[in-house]
Amino acid sequence: MTKKISLHEFQSYLAARLAGTSNQSSAGLLGIQAGSDFWLLDLADSGEIVPLSPLTKVPLTKPWFAGIANIRGNLYSVVDLSAFLGKDVTPQNTSSRLLLIGTRHGSNAALLVTRMIGLRNVEALNPEPQNGAAPAWAHEAYTDNEGRRWNKLKVRELLADEAFMDIGA
Repeated sequence: MTKKISLHEFQSYLAARLAGTSNQSSAGLLGIQAGSDFWLLDLADSGEIVPLSPLTKVPLTKPWFAGIANIRGNLYSVVDLSAFLGKDVTPQNTSSRLLLIGTRHGSNAALLVTRMIGLRNVEALNPEPQNGAAPAWAHEAYTDNEGRRWNKLKVRELLADEAFMDIGA
């Protein structure tokens, strides 16, 4: 009989395996989709990925603040990344995911995203010129061989952004 392990243990195991490989920089980016936008995160900063759980609405918050999620007894503030960027609200369905980004940085923050894309090889992407108007957490961008634009999300800078932390309406 095989030993059962939790999803969290499996993800930790995969992250450790990827961190131990010699080409970690080439496969160390996680691709996500938020609305119609594609984003890349450093695998070390990406945090845990969990299926969408019921969200408790919080009154008097901005429309992009999706609510509070209870993940294994810990409360996480959930921001709809697409809505935060001024785009459409993320539909809450079976492909939607919560990306627990703040745990590594001492914050119980999560992003509601449309879907997870998977690992991306940065060597297969073409760097784009930096957008000076973009916030500090989204300066880098790439295109893939299909012409899709991928913005790189810097989690630490996002968590330090005053607009991201100001959820009050």
